[in-house]
Amino acid sequence: MIRRSGHRFADKIMRQSKTTAEPPRDCPLCPRLVAFRKEWRKREPDWFNAPVHSFGPVEARLLIVGLAPGVRGANRTGRPFTGDYAGDLLYATLSEFGFARGTFDARPDDGLTLVDARITNAVHCVPPENKPTPAEINTCREAYLAHRIPAMPHLAAIVALGRIAHESTLRALSCRLSEAPFRHGARHVIGKLALFDSYHCSRYNTNTGVLTPEMFRAVFADVRAYLDPN
Repeated sequence: MIRRSGHRFADKIMRQSKTTAEPPRDCPLCPRLVAFRKEWRKREPDWFNAPVHSFGPVEARLLIVGLAPGVRGANRTGRPFTGDYAGDLLYATLSEFGFARGTFDARPDDGLTLVDARITNAVHCVPPENKPTPAEINTCREAYLAHRIPAMPHLAAIVALGRIAHESTLRALSCRLSEAPFRHGARHVIGKLALFDSYHCSRYNTNTGVLTPEMFRAVFADVRAYLDPN
């Protein structure tokens, strides 16, 4: 009986996601992530410790898709890319190219706003060791990302931060992976959308030289030129 009730609740969440496109605080869809979330609620009761919602206006022309909340970043603060190094590079770059306004102070009440841009993640809950499983990626996409993209009426461009975000976005767009292979700096045309690829702006990638700030800025310069060619 408990198991059937759990399935009914999960089905209800899936139906609701088609209209809200954002998970509830106690989303039950991925048992491993639920257990990890509960563990961190006990360890750090003052942290956010819940599925992290998208940040930025739904009317934006640009959507940025990351991987998942960092345990001491967005899982702590409740805003994507806020509280860890990846956000420092991302928000500085968005500000440079006119996609953000205000001062980024690595806290959700810093007053920073996004301009014609929105940020989301392929997986909304923090995963152990920052590694969601394929099943968790698929579940979060089918429940949320696949409904979020068509809910943005003026969407024209997507930036995928890393291979997982790239592949989940392609599947959300019903596009075969072979039609648009991941490559940093690549631009793929998918219907009316342009998908731009970048390595993830994680500290590991920047510390190892996989991604430099100049490489990252070049991606957003290409996005800005695409959205506003004049």
